[in-house]
Amino acid sequence: MQKSIFNITLLVKNYDEAINFYVDRLNFDLIEDTKLSPTKRWVRVSPKGTEGASLLLAQATSQEQVDQIGNQSGGRVFLFLSTDDIQRDLVNLNKNDIQIISPLREEPYGKVLVFADLYGNKWDLIQSND
Repeated sequence: MQKSIFNITLLVKNYDEAINFYVDRLNFDLIEDTKLSPTKRWVRVSPKGTEGASLLLAQATSQEQVDQIGNQSGGRVFLFLSTDDIQRDLVNLNKNDIQIISPLREEPYGKVLVFADLYGNKWDLIQSND
């Protein structure tokens, strides 16, 4: 039996503002936006051209969930985004006023920078040497 992770839940304050950030500013694809109830939607986004896991944008519904928005990994880098052209993506991040936490640097495995999403979750953007 073959298994894979296909969705990762990301708590958000508002579906539409999260879609705006990921689709319009970070250039992800909107894979699905299905209304499940008057207050709940099934919203999936993923990097353009990917066949891997999607982010399932989940609007917080309790105070406990609201308290975790932007800090889903306790202040550590939460998600890792691979790119084939980190310079191109850095231009896009700057153009769209996306906060760079740690500037572009060289590591043994490739080039990396850390940015924050609209809620403060930290992401590594990595261009591998491979």
